[in-house]
Amino acid sequence: MDEPQVPAITDEFAGSSKRRFLVFISTSILIAFVLVFISMYMYNSSGAAQLDLSRPGYVSVRSQAISDDGDFKNYSSTGTIDQSSITEFKTLYSTQAQKTKSVDAFGGDPLSPTALGLIAK
Repeated sequence: MDEPQVPAITDEFAGSSKRRFLVFISTSILIAFVLVFISMYMYNSSGAAQLDLSRPGYVSVRSQAISDDGDFKNYSSTGTIDQSSITEFKTLYSTQAQKTKSVDAFGGDPLSPTALGLIAK
């Protein structure tokens, strides 16, 4: 009987496979470096770097930053969960939900500072 000949895996094929894997890894690392370079360039050129108060050079001016959220009240992330805390959460949630629902998403300017709550109405 004539059985079909199955080509044996040769050293040449194994070497080619290893070479392709190394090229793949090298290309992936190169692409990552290029994307990081582009993002850092955009971060510095857009002015966002000057607004980033978490940088070590801005420790002295952090206290001067205004952190007034207006009428927004955060829900405490610590404490016991009882009926009063659930009621408080529901009240805070419904207040923010009403503000969100009051903005016409398909209207004039849903991303305006007033609609986002950055400026008092």
